[in-house]
Amino acid sequence: MKKLERRDFIKAATFSAAAFTVVSGIPGCGNNEKKNNTSGYSGKTFNWRMVTTWSPHFPLLGEYADKMAVWIDEMSGGRLKIQVYGGGELVPALETFDAVSQGVAEMGHGAPYYWAGKIPAAQFFSGIPFGMNTQQTNAWLFDGGGIQLWEQTYAPHNLIPFVCGNTGGQMGGWFNKEINSLADLQGLKIRMPGLGGKVITKAGASAILSPGSELYTNLERGVIDALEWIGPYHDYLMGFHKIAKYYYSPGWQEPTGTLELIVNKNAYESLPADLQSIIRCAASAVTMQLLSGFEQKNAEYLLKLKNEDKINLKDFPDDVLNKLKEFALQVFNEITNADAQSKKVYESYKEFQIQTHEWTAIAEKNY
Repeated sequence: MKKLERRDFIKAATFSAAAFTVVSGIPGCGNNEKKNNTSGYSGKTFNWRMVTTWSPHFPLLGEYADKMAVWIDEMSGGRLKIQVYGGGELVPALETFDAVSQGVAEMGHGAPYYWAGKIPAAQFFSGIPFGMNTQQTNAWLFDGGGIQLWEQTYAPHNLIPFVCGNTGGQMGGWFNKEINSLADLQGLKIRMPGLGGKVITKAGASAILSPGSELYTNLERGVIDALEWIGPYHDYLMGFHKIAKYYYSPGWQEPTGTLELIVNKNAYESLPADLQSIIRCAASAVTMQLLSGFEQKNAEYLLKLKNEDKINLKDFPDDVLNKLKEFALQVFNEITNADAQSKKVYESYKEFQIQTHEWTAIAEKNY
């Protein structure tokens, strides 16, 4: 071995060992959960593709997919490079799941409830109407058995899921009609995906699925009567405050918005152990930092909406929320009675929610 080559090899091996030691000590970053026969340093480089459900470089969501690729490149010393594709650039946004499952791309970033039509249980990992908040949901996922159930749910599809970001609590949506009673929801066409959409259908509204790019036009033209998107930051950027009269809270339909990184199982298991851990660590870093970004931006833009645009900020009446909660329980029962895996996931979720309720009431609510 030439002197220069030996020096480069030692430098790379030292970096890899140090990186593996560091990430293994961070919760969510180690490889203790999954063992395989691939271990040790390998000088081989890997070029992967990540497809996403977001528009290219979409504020926060797409931006953090881009950042994750950079972090993985840096932590791996350039041994794992990832090209990020926004929705529609390599495959349509809502084909992300199939693309990664089939190996068209090695990774994907999106939200679990997008796949409810394929896997009913997936929607229970996103955010459940009237369910746990972000802190509680993360506790269930990381330490209450949630992620193990998630892995089990996706395993038949050749996928490994990772918690990878969160929007935090969301808003209840934009309406051009004041909601004073449950009767005011009847007949409305509301853009609301996931479990929340099933709940408002029981309330007499119609749940409409529209891509983000069409929401402003659809609301302006009356194709839909109301919509929920994310929160003040993204809602402001979309301009909904210019065409809707009322901005409602709380976001009962999505008290948290867990996001996912899905990785092709065959591709993941072909990696050395240190690169596997780097992926796990990068996903955990996105989980923390993306949530922080949402909290900061939503706080800033709520003040903009209130002070600069003088929006009419409203609370849903208690009797409306109580009735929607009844409908939510009916929806959960219908799904879990029809699908064994959904039942298994929801029972774990519900048990954890009951367990954490008293502590949260003392530590958070009382404060």
